[in-house]
Amino acid sequence: MQQKDLSEKVLEDNNDIFADIVNVLLFDGEDTVEESSLVNTTVHSQYKDDSGKLHEQERDVAKYWRKGDTDIVLYGIENQTKVESRMPVRIFGYEGASYRGQHDKKTIVPVITMVLYYGTDRKWTAPANIKSLINVPDGLDKYVNDVKANVFEIAWLTNEQISKFKSDFKIVANFFVNKRKNKDYIPDDKTTIKHVDEILKFLSVMTGDNRYEELLADKEGVSNMCDVAQRLEDRGMKKGIEKGNRMIYSLVEEKSISMEKGAEKLEISVEKLKDDMVKAGYNV
Repeated sequence: MQQKDLSEKVLEDNNDIFADIVNVLLFDGEDTVEESSLVNTTVHSQYKDDSGKLHEQERDVAKYWRKGDTDIVLYGIENQTKVESRMPVRIFGYEGASYRGQHDKKTIVPVITMVLYYGTDRKWTAPANIKSLINVPDGLDKYVNDVKANVFEIAWLTNEQISKFKSDFKIVANFFVNKRKNKDYIPDDKTTIKHVDEILKFLSVMTGDNRYEELLADKEGVSNMCDVAQRLEDRGMKKGIEKGNRMIYSLVEEKSISMEKGAEKLEISVEKLKDDMVKAGYNV
């Protein structure tokens, strides 16, 4: 689980990816936040529950946007593949800890949390703010502080929005939008991938399909999503062939068919069949 959590965070921890996400989703594509102006900050904080037990909470990614020596904003990113009904409560905890951490600083800067939702089956339907989750007694509403969840539904971004991304996140957004439209979507994006390792691990975690990460074992590097699709197809065909071979091996081992018939079906010599069966652990 820890490795899974790490894999989904590493991609967005790259400053070029992080800045691109902020610029497109918050500034409509303007180059407002430069990657060189982002500074990592802690993602860990602690809190006590009602029983006094101490717990640790961890953001996915958090960075200060800095100009010169001055912090401007603390941005946080949270990744979600499923709708979480009490997301505003989590955000309240993260942002409260971030503000508390600035208590002794000369200037307190705003904290903005972005929830990136990668679900493709349905849109985000959960309450978007704290007050939607609680019953406030009459006359007290104006005294209850509210916190909202800034949710961005990646699979529902428009083509115009996607076109504004300049980093590898454009590839990610395009992938999830097409996955929403067609569950059997075969990647056809020819854009060159810069962060290959991070992209494949990210897709593996967010889709639950380990085949993407398995491609990292290939000797030759992946260049784009078309290449990824071709390699996945080749691996599928290879597995199909191997499965068919094992079926013949089993039939020959059980003497359901002769060695000669098995070799004929596989279009190889009897000697080759014997050798392959031995290497695969079958009795000849």
